[in-house]
Amino acid sequence: MIIIATEPKQNIVPKEQEKWFVYILECRDKSLYTGITNNIEKRLLAHNTGKGAKYTKARRPVMLKYYELLNSKSSALKREIAIKKLSRNQKIKLLSNQ
Repeated sequence: MIIIATEPKQNIVPKEQEKWFVYILECRDKSLYTGITNNIEKRLLAHNTGKGAKYTKARRPVMLKYYELLNSKSSALKREIAIKKLSRNQKIKLLSNQ
């Protein structure tokens, strides 16, 4: 029998402690993009380097205009869907109410 020693994984956050963000970006053409992530800085960098969403790739640079912190990926996905159903004017109002 061969036993392979492995090092314990570092920086693993238990699901119950994991935080998710739903965010709204303003693109160069003034359009709004909504998404979710568990690392908002890394995701914003990805969008601005063309490695984020296909939608934002051609509309760089993007600016973070709004975000909410949620306790689970499921909650973030539900909130993202709710925001995406809003009209542009409702989204702008949401941005101004923060």
